[in-house]
Amino acid sequence: MTCHSEIWKNSAMLEPVRASYRDNTPIHWTRVNMLPEFVYFDHSIHIAKGIGCTTCHGAVGTMTLTWAGGEMKMSWCLNCHRDPAAYVRPQDQVFNVNYAPPANQRELGKRLVKEYGISSLTDCVTCHR
Repeated sequence: MTCHSEIWKNSAMLEPVRASYRDNTPIHWTRVNMLPEFVYFDHSIHIAKGIGCTTCHGAVGTMTLTWAGGEMKMSWCLNCHRDPAAYVRPQDQVFNVNYAPPANQRELGKRLVKEYGISSLTDCVTCHR
């Protein structure tokens, strides 16, 4: 329920999601972002390190149904991995769909990268397994 404990949490459309969580029954998901099967991606590490939903998924707070916010190509991911300070936000803002990077994002990002222990992982095996 991570995202939907914060976003659209009272939406009638999401009752099947809440019921699935309550009843511990699987739900059939329609994939929005398709990554090749040889690409490993883990949402939890990105969330734990302060990467917000909207950074990758676009303006999800305004989407009644979620769509792909952009093309998730390797170069796009590498840009973030090479310079995470440009994207990282305070952890209490990860689910804030209205978050706007502050004017001092570079300064804040550098501090958060150090505080959160973020490594600039660009080795191929980080994502290709």
